[in-house]
Amino acid sequence: MAEAVLNENAAMFKGETARMSAFVGAFAVADLVKTTLGPKGMDKILTPASGEGELTITNDGATILRSIDIDNAAAKILINISKTQDEEVGDGTTSVVVLAGELLREAEALLKRKVHPMTIIEGFRLASQVARDALTASGVDKSVDQEQFKKDLLEIAKTTLSSKLVTDSKNHFANLAVEAVLRLKGGNNLEHIQLLKKSGGTMADSYLAEGFILEKSIGVGQPKRVENARILLANTSMDTDKIKIYGSRVRVSELDQVEAIEAVEKEKMKAKVDKILAHKCDVFINRQLIYNYPEQLFADAGVMAIEHADFEGIERLAAVTGGEIVSTFDRPDIVSLGECALIEETMIGEDKVIRFSGVKSGAACTIVLRGASSHVLDEADRSLHDALCVLTATVKNPHTTHGGGCAETLMANAIDKAVPKVEGKKSLAMEAFARALRQMPYIIAENAGLDGAELVTQLRAEHHKGNSTAGIDVQTGTVGDMSKLGIREPMKLKLHVLLSASEATEMILRVDDIIKCAPRQRQQGMQGMH
Repeated sequence: MAEAVLNENAAMFKGETARMSAFVGAFAVADLVKTTLGPKGMDKILTPASGEGELTITNDGATILRSIDIDNAAAKILINISKTQDEEVGDGTTSVVVLAGELLREAEALLKRKVHPMTIIEGFRLASQVARDALTASGVDKSVDQEQFKKDLLEIAKTTLSSKLVTDSKNHFANLAVEAVLRLKGGNNLEHIQLLKKSGGTMADSYLAEGFILEKSIGVGQPKRVENARILLANTSMDTDKIKIYGSRVRVSELDQVEAIEAVEKEKMKAKVDKILAHKCDVFINRQLIYNYPEQLFADAGVMAIEHADFEGIERLAAVTGGEIVSTFDRPDIVSLGECALIEETMIGEDKVIRFSGVKSGAACTIVLRGASSHVLDEADRSLHDALCVLTATVKNPHTTHGGGCAETLMANAIDKAVPKVEGKKSLAMEAFARALRQMPYIIAENAGLDGAELVTQLRAEHHKGNSTAGIDVQTGTVGDMSKLGIREPMKLKLHVLLSASEATEMILRVDDIIKCAPRQRQQGMQGMH
């Protein structure tokens, strides 16, 4: 009957068919990124459908999922939780999708046994609460002891980077990331940490430079080095010395008249430059172009002028030098200039860049990434960005837990202990939740070419004996002590994965109908206007 009500272009899937469609979409997305999980996970090559444009090589869950075009509703929900995980914590984007996929797989098996979706949801909620309590209880906070906390941060950075392309140089990159984050002194503004990609050399040649680096050049005939600089940051047009008359006609009978117009334009420009110089700045940085005449005026005044500082560059400079971006210059008294101990031209590889050192915000630094090709650099950039996000999240919320499937086994065991106290079919759903959690270490082991089933049973037994820091050591293919191996993860990351995956699963389980709406018809002529 419903079909008779719906437009012929709309479609409706009911009950079993709708649920099947949702599960298929979710499983497809989870299976797509499953092989990238863990230190031995594989990478994916993403190529544009048109065959033109840049290809991407990555194992970052959020990057992979963001670039695929999908028409399935449940799959879109999983892609969204991956994006949120990326924005909130910066890492764990694959884990959250894989866990949601495993929870749905378990739910599908229960549905086949005629357990009602609402009963499954109730059981899942109870299980996720037990898991959350167990995880929170296992957290450690060493932020009081600075040395120990720095060690923890290094371990977290290494754990995050061990599943990325930079795993061979992970010690080097972990040090860079921790040094950069500690410079923020508890702040979490990643704007102050700039990642600069320069092809050439190897990844191990990457280094941390104090201050800020701008990939621009200094104007002709201007000073190439300025100490104790006062910087005026602007977003204004500096090209009015060229005649630009749009949308109108100017008739002149002699060349002198053109010259007169040019003279007026030049005069205007000179007045503007004089206003800028009245701010008593040593360095003028503009987001737009600076033409030859104003460049010459700045050179005569001994002011360094930098043009076309890309938008992000100038926004970041404003943040780190303590200046503000201005576009009118009538009130020098209310404009705050940026400050910097030294601005000089320097070389990175084959390119000239401008280095700002001793900036007002001592937190500012630049990580210069070197590598064989642009694809390698892009992936190193993504990897390091993940590490920086995770580290700032840890500085803000210093509780940490163990990786390598340890936290998941801990949560699963806690749920198993709670199951006998629960009556009814809800307990079946709780058992299913624990099984889904145990799939995480199983997948990590399988991706490393190990016997997942064997290792997970060993891991379960170790935890049962009371070794609550036991996890899978993929390097030796055995169960090892995660605290000795230094495999550590932030509590926030694990909690976010657990809660997001269970919420998304609940949302998909609640669905019993999928209605594909008909596209809106475009009305012919103007009839629809009346």
